[in-house]
Amino acid sequence: MLTLTPQAATAIRGILDQTELPDQGGLRIADDPSGQSLALGLAAVPAEDDQVVDQDGVRVFLDPKAATLLDDKTLDAVPDPSGKVQFGIADSAG
Repeated sequence: MLTLTPQAATAIRGILDQTELPDQGGLRIADDPSGQSLALGLAAVPAEDDQVVDQDGVRVFLDPKAATLLDDKTLDAVPDPSGKVQFGIADSAG
């Protein structure tokens, strides 16, 4: 299952705090319709078939394809030179 670094959890919490999403809302990672990448977005609730990662007080919703692709991966976040958050995926340690 996807895990989050503390930096990713903090970044997601910061993004969610700037929205009017309900407390059960979260970041959603889904297969891009082009099939070439994953798309990030915000969602008030997970879709019926989403896997939910609830870690460090934030929720990430993964559609079935994203859940398969990101199994045993870690989501990290770092600011780019302009201060915008950049998310990255790495193999989980251990």
